Parts: sequence; C-alpha cells; structure tokens
Amino acid sequence: MAPTEDASLSRMTIVSTGSDDVIEQITKQLNKLIDVVKVVDLSEAAHIERELMLVKVRAAGKDREEMKRIADIFRGRIIDVTDSTYVMELTGNGSKLDAFLEAIDRSLILETVRTGVSGIGRGDRILKV
Repeated sequence: MAPTEDASLSRMTIVSTGSDDVIEQITKQLNKLIDVVKVVDLSEAAHIERELMLVKVRAAGKDREEMKRIADIFRGRIIDVTDSTYVMELTGNGSKLDAFLEAIDRSLILETVRTGVSGIGRGDRILKV
C-alpha cells in the first residue's frame, strides 16, 4: 500500500465491471473487511483515472529514432538508454497505453509493466473518513 496525506491510512483502487447488482455486492463484501475504513465508487461522479506503464523496447539502428518518435507522439519519456534498448514511461488512461502498444512493432517489445488504474475525484470532491 502507498502512503496518503494521512500517514495512518493507505488507499487502494480496485477496477471492476458488472451490473449494478455485481458492483453493489463487491462494495458490500469490501465493507465487511475489518481493515477497510471506507469504500467509494469513483464512477458515481466526475473523476480522473491514470495508469503508469514502463516498456522496455529493442532500440538499435533505425529503430532508435522510431521509438523516440512514437514516445513523443504519446507524450512518453525515455527514462533509461543502453546501446540496444530504451525503457519508456507512459501515463494515461488504459486506452492510451493500449494504443501505444499497438503503435509499435510487437517484436520490439522486450518487457511491459503496468500499475493498474489509480483514481481521484475531480474538483472539490475529496475522500474523507
């Protein structure tokens, strides 16, 4: 768990799909857990979602410039460089990260790591316990 503005609490984002009944059942089950202080459905109001992805790609010869170009298009950053590889960092919604992976030659992808979604309410909406 990651720290929050309150050192005594951590926050976890769980993403699920299903009917209203399924989501209600998930919420009820989470609320039964002793360590759970509060469950909030972010989709009930305006919110922001982001995911972090690290991708290690083969980047040698002509592929180096192409990888830089695609990283720029998707507002990614190259955070590690060797003679034959780049590690790129991208953030955004899941569909943006999926589109990035579709835009590059699959044979160049050596490794991919994704955090999963983190979310927060927009504007004045905050999580209070």
